[in-house]
Amino acid sequence: RAMMIIGCDLHTRYQQIAMLDTDTGEVVERRLEHESGEARAFYTALAGRVRVGIEATGHTQWFEAMLAERGHELWVGDAAQMRASVVRKQKTDTRDAAHALDLLMTNRFPRIWRPSWEERDLRQLVWHRQKLVWMRGAVKNQLHALAMGQGVCRKSKLFTAKGRKELEGLALGPWASYRRQELLQLFDQLEQSLKKLDEAVEQQAKSQPAAVRLMTHPGVGPVTSLAFVLTIGPVNRFPRSRQVVSYLGLNPQEHSSGGRQHLGSISKQGNPMMRWLLVEAGHTAARFDPQLQRMYQRLKFRRGAGVAKVAIARKLAVRMYWMLRTPADYAQLVRMQGSPGGTLVGKRTSFV
Repeated sequence: RAMMIIGCDLHTRYQQIAMLDTDTGEVVERRLEHESGEARAFYTALAGRVRVGIEATGHTQWFEAMLAERGHELWVGDAAQMRASVVRKQKTDTRDAAHALDLLMTNRFPRIWRPSWEERDLRQLVWHRQKLVWMRGAVKNQLHALAMGQGVCRKSKLFTAKGRKELEGLALGPWASYRRQELLQLFDQLEQSLKKLDEAVEQQAKSQPAAVRLMTHPGVGPVTSLAFVLTIGPVNRFPRSRQVVSYLGLNPQEHSSGGRQHLGSISKQGNPMMRWLLVEAGHTAARFDPQLQRMYQRLKFRRGAGVAKVAIARKLAVRMYWMLRTPADYAQLVRMQGSPGGTLVGKRTSFV
C-alpha cells in the first residue's frame, strides 16, 4: 500500500524533511518554517498514509498534536542509536533528515516507547513540584548564609518558629535586611505551593495501584512511587533489572579492552529528577530496612558516603522494578529474599 515516509530533522523554528513517495519512488527534500505556518500547511495537504520519523528531542508537543489531528503516524527514535549509526563525520540538517528516512525505509529505525498524553501531563505535576523543591533549597541556602554571616548556625532549626524569630531579629544592613525580607517571602510562597502540590501528588499516587504497591517499601513515598511509575512506563519494556538501572543512569561508565575492565562514575544518562528522588528515598530506606542498612554501612566504610548513597539508590530501583514486575508488595519481596526485615512494612518517614 502506497504511503508517504518522511524523515524529519526537527528544530524549534524550522524543520528539514526528506520525503519518499512509495508509489512513485520520488524523494523530496524541503525546509519548512514553523512560525509562518508553512509546516502546518504542508502536513495538512498530505493525503493517505503518512509516517514521520524524528529524533527524540524536547518541545515536540505541538508537532505531535498536529500530526495526530491529521491522522499521520509519528515515530520517535532513540537519539543516541540514530547518531551512532551514522558513518560519515559530516553533520547537516539535510543529512540528518535523509538518515532518518533511510532508517525508516530499511526497517532500522530505533523507535522508542512514548507515554500517553495523560501520563505526560501528570509528569508535569511531579516535575514542577521537584523544581520548586530545588528552588526552596536555594532560598534556604541563602538564608543560612545570611545567618552564618552574623555568627548564627542553626542548620535545619533555622526554619522552626524559634529559629525564624532569631533570623528576623538579626541586625543587618539596609540591603541585607531587604534581601532577608524578600527571601522569607519567597520561602513562604514556595511552602504554600509545595503543600498544594504534595496533596495533588499524594492523591494521584493513591489512585494508581502500582504506585500504592511501591509505597509499601520503607522510604518510598507518593512522589518517588508516582515518578517511578511514570518514568518506567510498562514494566515489561525491561526484561532485566540491569536495563532499568541503565535507563535511569545509575550504571557505571565502562571502558574495557584487552581483557582489562575500567569502570568509572555513574553514566547519568537517565532522568536526573528520578535519580535525585531515588537517592533521597534510599537514604531513608537505609534507616529502616536491615539489608539496606548493612549494605550502606559497609560501603560507607569502604568507599565513602557518596558512593554508598548511589549504591543504595540503585538497589532501591532494582527492588521497585521487581515489585512492579512480580507484582509484590514490600512484605512479599522480603519473604522472597529471605530477609528479616518483614516487620518494617509501612514505615515511611519521608514524603519523598
